[in-house]
Amino acid sequence: MLYVSFGQETKYTVLNAQVIDGDTVPHVRLKEVEIYSLKIPKSRRGQKKLTKLVKNIKTVYPYAKLAGIKLREYEDLLINANTDRERKQIMKRAENEINEEYSGELKELTFSQGKILIKLIDRETGDSSYELVQELRGKFTAFWYQAFARIWGYNLKAKYDPDGEDRQIEVIVQMIERGQL
Repeated sequence: MLYVSFGQETKYTVLNAQVIDGDTVPHVRLKEVEIYSLKIPKSRRGQKKLTKLVKNIKTVYPYAKLAGIKLREYEDLLINANTDRERKQIMKRAENEINEEYSGELKELTFSQGKILIKLIDRETGDSSYELVQELRGKFTAFWYQAFARIWGYNLKAKYDPDGEDRQIEVIVQMIERGQL
């Protein structure tokens, strides 16, 4: 007859420890854990709404990231510009480049996606879309862009509030950034 028995593994891990009042307290580094407060609605209608929000954010988030990258790129060029004329030429070139490359895709965005994009641009750049236009194209142009935006139901002055009304958008964006969505 053959008997086989198994014991505990004898792998040891050396830990830093400190003796406090006669007790040995180990110092263990734990992995960081993210806790999200994405509220998943119980109603079917609410779940559809959340699914649509996730889809819309996934659609426009790359454009917002690109806006942040392009802005930093052009800010460097504008800082090195010697004259206002050179600065205007750089801005005109940037506008033409963006229009050629992305205008077709951006025109296909839905109303909801447009509103989310305006908020996410503020998140990525730290400035509202109105402030960006004002800074790059001037107050007069910014005024007219805002006027037309308001006619169509948008607000270029909308600020991103990750702890308030835009909390759900922030959680979804963080999940996208971590590859969880």
